[in-house]
Amino acid sequence: MNTKISIQAVNKVFHTTHHHIHALHDIDLSVQHNEFVALVGASGCGKSTLLRIIGGLETMSSGQVLVDDTPIRGPGRNRAMVFQDYSLYPWLSVIENIRFSRQLKEHTRNDSLSDVASAVDRSYVLLELMGLDTVKDSHPNQLSGGMRQRVAIARALMSKPEVLLMDEPFGALDAQTREVMHDLLLHLFEVEKSTIVFVTHDVEEAIYLADRVVVLAPDPGRTDSIYDVPLPGPLERHQDLKMAPEFLELKKVILDRIRQTSGVQTDLDKLQRLTGRRQAAAGA
Repeated sequence: MNTKISIQAVNKVFHTTHHHIHALHDIDLSVQHNEFVALVGASGCGKSTLLRIIGGLETMSSGQVLVDDTPIRGPGRNRAMVFQDYSLYPWLSVIENIRFSRQLKEHTRNDSLSDVASAVDRSYVLLELMGLDTVKDSHPNQLSGGMRQRVAIARALMSKPEVLLMDEPFGALDAQTREVMHDLLLHLFEVEKSTIVFVTHDVEEAIYLADRVVVLAPDPGRTDSIYDVPLPGPLERHQDLKMAPEFLELKKVILDRIRQTSGVQTDLDKLQRLTGRRQAAAGA
């Protein structure tokens, strides 16, 4: 496979009046064309910051990020981002939200009449793929959380981005809706042939969706470990795979690694020792 995204020695330092916060330290990572990579790790490890840098929404302090061997200088039409909070325009209908990018000059300045017609067709295809064709004239406040997130994903896909960046897009959904969204995203991933970088706190979600899972460690945020996912292709995955021995073993390995890098395990050990001493003192 060809490298789609190349992250090279990326550092990010946030400066405040009294402090310098080193959010990312020498991040090196390559993402291949049509690869699904999930970023996991403890809070504060820089997952969202790194995603925003790839999207051109955040500047890096040093290093560089290349997409198709071209350094990014800001947002671009070859990249689209989906956020956890949907970020829909409440005054627009479902179909108007999906087509919103068509109002931006960056996406339409060289369009012919056939391009416009093709875009209209694509919006209806996305509506159907997302199961939103019956609510196309509804507004966001009339939709469930799962429907709103489907609108957000369809809007991101409207401009045919080569890279889809997703920042905990299913974090606010209930477990059943999240599973539906997982299978829908895998289907779209196969159909659209895009490259996806996906941030999540949910290790099970990361393994089920991704080709590789990257663990970031905090203080400062850095690449700790990378795991290949031994599951079949997107269209062959199903929810029962989450109970397979190799799935559960990989989940345990990654969770243990996150605990080790976050310091949470150390805190638990201290608590257990403290509890043990108290119980011993009470029995004396």
